[in-house]
Amino acid sequence: MDVKSVPVKFDAIRPLNDDEVKDVIEDLLVNPEFKHAVTYVLPTNYWEQFCTEMRTFRSKEAFKSHMAFKAVMSIADKSTFSLEISGRSRLVPGKRYTFISNHRDIVLDAAFLNVKLYDVGQGLTQIAIGDNLLIRPWIEKLVRLNNSFLVKRGVTGRQMLEGSKLLSEYIYHTIKETNESVWIAQREGRSKDSNDYTQSSVVKMLNMGGTHKSIISNMIELDIAPVSITYEFDPCDYLKAKEFQQKRDNPDFVKSTMDDLLNMEVGILGYKGRVHLSIATPINEVLHQLDADMDKTSAVTAVSTAIDTEIFKNYRFYPGNYVAYDLRYGVDKFKSMYSEQEKEAFEEYLQTQLSKIELEGKDEAFLLAKLLEMYSNPLKNHLSVTSNI
Repeated sequence: MDVKSVPVKFDAIRPLNDDEVKDVIEDLLVNPEFKHAVTYVLPTNYWEQFCTEMRTFRSKEAFKSHMAFKAVMSIADKSTFSLEISGRSRLVPGKRYTFISNHRDIVLDAAFLNVKLYDVGQGLTQIAIGDNLLIRPWIEKLVRLNNSFLVKRGVTGRQMLEGSKLLSEYIYHTIKETNESVWIAQREGRSKDSNDYTQSSVVKMLNMGGTHKSIISNMIELDIAPVSITYEFDPCDYLKAKEFQQKRDNPDFVKSTMDDLLNMEVGILGYKGRVHLSIATPINEVLHQLDADMDKTSAVTAVSTAIDTEIFKNYRFYPGNYVAYDLRYGVDKFKSMYSEQEKEAFEEYLQTQLSKIELEGKDEAFLLAKLLEMYSNPLKNHLSVTSNI
């Protein structure tokens, strides 16, 4: 990538240029909050060695492929039973894609995908991240060092329109001019009930930077590759369930900055069991069969459906998903997919998660129902597009 080729108009949202890396690393290393965060996950007495290693990096690529890769794999080693990827044969070697995935974890969805893509020789992607999560200045510096670009949140009207167009133009520029893949979630914010449908606003945003009048033609230019991300256990499931009740009881409820920090911390450090990333079939084959001149509403729906279908088809399922489905619907449809011991273990897990929720007027039945939705919705959606289990 030739960082000098990135136009000035993208300065507010782009990752760091390589000539900015050295100074930003120095800023991070003298920041006490950054040191606290790093030493929280690093081995004891490793800080000085960490600083020495950090100061050797002179490019984003060096930082990403060494320090960031090592950090993510360390998190995976400590918080997962396994981290695997499938479907790499669906990608053309050397080709750049717009990876669009379902969204479970604030930080790790893109991080896990990035390291596994790197493992299989696809290269590291640029990552879209909402600026609402950059709640400390050092966090913004770190994510831009890690080759992330910013999605402006909390703006309305003309600012939102201008911001969406700039973001879309940056994605096209990255794919076509700087020859890097990008990752973006299929929706703004996590799908807290795991009902993973692509927001039409995401497709509309992606279209804005295209040069064609046709939405279908613009989407073909982006080479969209859907990705299904499956966590056997979502460590934030109880926090998501709690938020559902808080919003039910108070429609005006809004998470605080501390809530976001807690979700990030629990998501990173909590146990996830088996984690699987499935690269689905890129949707261009489907898009080429559509009428390029269809009306905009139909085109957005068609693109969203193509993405969703591939994500739904490629989930991985674990005993808890099958148990949750049967418990949610009061059936034994998937009884053959789990043992009695696995059912008891998952029910015990659910009770453990429920016990973590501290909430005035705690509605256990409602909270349990929400947990069951989270673990059964992927299976329900899978069944909607295929009869194969």
